[in-house]
Parts: sequence; structure tokens; C-alpha cells
Amino acid sequence: MAAGERAMHTVIGVSIALYILFILRLFRLAQGKKLAYTAAGLAAAIAVTIGSMAAYDAYIESITNSAEVDLTEYEPFQSDTKAVSMSEEASLHLEDDLPKLDGATALYPLYSAFVQAVYPEDDYPHVGNSYHTVMSTKTDNAYRRLIEEEVDIIFTAGPSERQELAVEDAGLEFDMTPIGREAFVFFVNAKNPVDSLTIEEIQDIYSGKITNWNEVGGKNQEIQAFQRPEDSGSQTGLEKLMYGIPIMEAPGDEIVTGMGGIIKETSDYQNHGNAIGYSYRFFSTEMVRNGDIKLLAIEDVHPSAESIRDDSYPLSAEFYAITVGEQSENEQKLIDWILSDEGQWIVEETGYVSVE
Repeated sequence: MAAGERAMHTVIGVSIALYILFILRLFRLAQGKKLAYTAAGLAAAIAVTIGSMAAYDAYIESITNSAEVDLTEYEPFQSDTKAVSMSEEASLHLEDDLPKLDGATALYPLYSAFVQAVYPEDDYPHVGNSYHTVMSTKTDNAYRRLIEEEVDIIFTAGPSERQELAVEDAGLEFDMTPIGREAFVFFVNAKNPVDSLTIEEIQDIYSGKITNWNEVGGKNQEIQAFQRPEDSGSQTGLEKLMYGIPIMEAPGDEIVTGMGGIIKETSDYQNHGNAIGYSYRFFSTEMVRNGDIKLLAIEDVHPSAESIRDDSYPLSAEFYAITVGEQSENEQKLIDWILSDEGQWIVEETGYVSVE
């Protein structure tokens, strides 16, 4: 609720209170101390109501803020890191000329585990100055940094059309090595009765053709379809799913800047069980263990490691280690190792599906 709306509600509340006092005084139902107590009671009630409204407004506003997972919990070589560790030493050890890495938020736990296995033990903060060796600046910025050759390898889903044009304009070319498989997923409030959508229904929702949940077997509620910023990994996934069908324009407050943010937007809306969002399976199920959302089946196939592996889930996709220009010796060594049994074990243990 905007500040103007809050002010309006305050004025209305005060007006109602004054009207009640006027009626009481008119009919001599409250006089002297009784009138004072009544006025005080009404003032307290108004204060509580306004305070409750303000708290609710703050809660709703907090939901729309990005609720990113704390990636420091996955930084390599920390005593309590959540990054996967190998029980034995890796067959590859890099000591110098370390490839500079960047990538998507949801893939940071994976390439952090790669670093923990083959890089020298050290501090590798994921944010900060651009000279840091291992960072996570999100998909769109990672692509920009790769094209500007600030980093050597990025770990992301495939590029958007704009990113492909950008690398072409720079006179470079993406070298994309598939290193794992993942599912593009859609999720709703856990209380939403809809359990499955078809690809055509998703296209119709995000093109604005379907606007009410009752058109796909749900309640009579307007669909609130959240989107992601342009060139983010998830938004690129949606664009590819639409196959050229124009995506409806999303109101600004329905575009959430971070992957965790869009998940929190959908799940935490009180009495807003009409929302739908999208992300990648690992992020929504492993990094944000949020019991208030549920993943939708697509074409009646639920996203799982098994359905990704056997390709029965229709929105399965590969993710990549991407370079530009000529690869250094250590870049090639690292990518080759990622494709080895050891690297693919880390892919599986982290929660993704290995490539065959």
C-alpha cells in the first residue's frame, strides 16, 4: 500500500471516530469522563489499526525485495562451507594461472565445489573487487564480464539473443561446453489446487491469453504471473519456452531481481495464492527450501533428477562452462576435469544431473 493510501485510511479512520463521538454526544450517551474514555479507546483502536496496516504494508513490501540465498555459506575452503567436498584428493591440482570464474547464482555452489577440489586452499570471496578469482555476479553480468574478457570461464544456462549479439559485436564467439543438466520449473503457492500445466497453457499465461486460474482447473482468481529482469538466466529460459510468442509486459512490482526473490514473492504473499513464478529446479528445491511453494508438473511430468535424466520432463536443459577466445592450458584442464568422473560426481552430489 502506498503512503498516499495509508494517509487516506488514516483520515477515514479519524473521521469515523469523530462521527461516532458526535453521535454519542448528540444522544447524550457519553458525557464527562465516559466521553473521555470513549475518545481514548477510539484513539487507541485507530492507532492499533493504523499500526497493523503499516506492519502489513512493510511485510508486503519486504516480500518484493530480492531474497537471495547467502552465497557465503557456499564459499570454498571455509570450515562450515556447504559446498560439496571430495573424500579423496582430486586428480587435478592447479597452483598458478588460475582461471577466473563467474556465473549464475544457482550454479555458484557447483563451481565453488570445483574450486575447492582443484584450486590452492585460499580465501575466494564471491563478491567484491573485479580482480577476485571466483565470483558470482549473476547471469547477465557474468556474460558481460566474459565478453569484456574480465573473466575466463562462466557457468550459466545458454545465452539470450542479446548476449549472442553482444559477443558477435565484440568479434568473439562463445565456446559452450555442457557440464550438467537441469530443469526449468514453474511453481505456485502450495495451496493452489493446480498441480500441472501444459507448455501451451504456460505460453498462454505469459502472453496474457489466460488470465484466470479457473481456465486451467484452478480457483476463480486472477493469475499474478511474475517475471525476471531481461537477460537473467531464468528470463532467458522463459523467452526460449515462448518460441517467439510475445511475453506480456509485467508490472514493475512483479519483476523480482533475484532468483530467491521471485520464489519468496510467490510463497509469502498472504492471501495471494494466485501467483506463479519460475526458476531452475536446484535453486527452488535445494537452495531455497521453502515449504510454501510447490513445483508444477509440466505435461503431467514432475521435475525430478530421474525425469531430467531420462528426458521425460519436457523443460530439461543443459548448463555450460563458457569461454571466449583461445582457451589457456589451465582453462582446458579445468573443463576436461569437470567432464571427468570426479567432476561429474560433484555435479550429481551438488544436486544437478550429470551429462552423459
